[in-house]
Amino acid sequence: MFRALVVSALLATTGAQAQTPPQAQPPVPAQLGPRPFFLVADMADGPLKRELQACTRRPGFTRSQFSIGHRGAALQFPEHTRESYEAAALMGAGIVECDVTFTRDKELVCRHAQNDLHTTTNILATPLAAKCIRPFTPATFDPAGNRLTAASAECRTSELTLAEFKTLRGKMDAANPNARTVADYLVGTASFRTDLYSGPTSGTLLTHRESIELFQRLGVKMTPELKRAAVDMPFDGFTQQAYAQKLIDDYKQAGVPPRDVWPQSFEIADVRYWVANEPAFGQQAVYLDDATTVADLPTPAEMAAWRAEGIRIWAPPTFALLAAGPGTSIIPSAVARQARQAGLQLITWTLERSGLLADGNNGFYFQTFDRQVKREGDVMHVLDVLAREVGVQGVFSDWPATVTFYANCAGLK
Repeated sequence: MFRALVVSALLATTGAQAQTPPQAQPPVPAQLGPRPFFLVADMADGPLKRELQACTRRPGFTRSQFSIGHRGAALQFPEHTRESYEAAALMGAGIVECDVTFTRDKELVCRHAQNDLHTTTNILATPLAAKCIRPFTPATFDPAGNRLTAASAECRTSELTLAEFKTLRGKMDAANPNARTVADYLVGTASFRTDLYSGPTSGTLLTHRESIELFQRLGVKMTPELKRAAVDMPFDGFTQQAYAQKLIDDYKQAGVPPRDVWPQSFEIADVRYWVANEPAFGQQAVYLDDATTVADLPTPAEMAAWRAEGIRIWAPPTFALLAAGPGTSIIPSAVARQARQAGLQLITWTLERSGLLADGNNGFYFQTFDRQVKREGDVMHVLDVLAREVGVQGVFSDWPATVTFYANCAGLK
């Protein structure tokens, strides 16, 4: 029923777009729900809050390419499932992500990692658990009840055929390290998330081609991420270059225009391959940065060199682009300014992934400006600086409605 409602709500507007030139496409309505309005109400008083409050009274909100569905709508829906993608589109994400890995028979599927099936699917509760490279091992405890070793497992898409993969159901990405049984291991969802949409009739897994078909029906653009293989490459003759090419070939065979695709990779060799061998798609290839601290970020010379070789878009984590300014302000970081000076376009990840913000210590994504974040509504200040001062062209979010709302208020298409 949910799928039917989503498709009918979106196809009513997107169905007519096929014959409409891209520049003349009518806006697609978005259903935001209460969260963006809660965040605005929670903001400290000031000009931005008053501006956004006025925006809450506008008659309608529409889809925006500034809003990118990170793994779909992973705050509440199992990531990289049909239901998660549909929710992201309904909330106005103009671009939706399928992370791409491969099965034993070298078919491309949507998963965040090749070796995450034990935490993102129900595999351990099925007969396919016998194919996992590391079976479930329960946690151990000393006589006082202190944990000695955490529960563990590892299950890979590369151990399954596509047909086997398709029998699994997606669940929220989580595991209980204290589990003594598989049933206990499969729970452990963070308190700010929910298992409400992880039932036995949802969590539909998709191939990469199926994601393309779905995104075409929903009228959203696409940003596939070529994931690092957990197996040694070449894999049974399947080279890294063939893997990168197969991703692009799926879009070509589906007739998707290169302007509607932003292929991504954390491996610069993949981005270079697309730039050199698929230049139409390579123009929008995204080099993802896996920096974990400021010390890991590139130098101005490195960024200039990337741009010189044809890499146009750099996508670092949000902390890389922001810094704590005077008082309670958030400002663009030095590396953000250097990236723009190097001629790079910017995308960032990931909003709505850090849980409650008001308790401080908000972790990875906020590390360079965490002391400026005091309440849930401060996420709107983060978005405002990213958009108006840093100049990012898109923001990945686990709950796209938040970014869609801001994009509409700021006039970002």
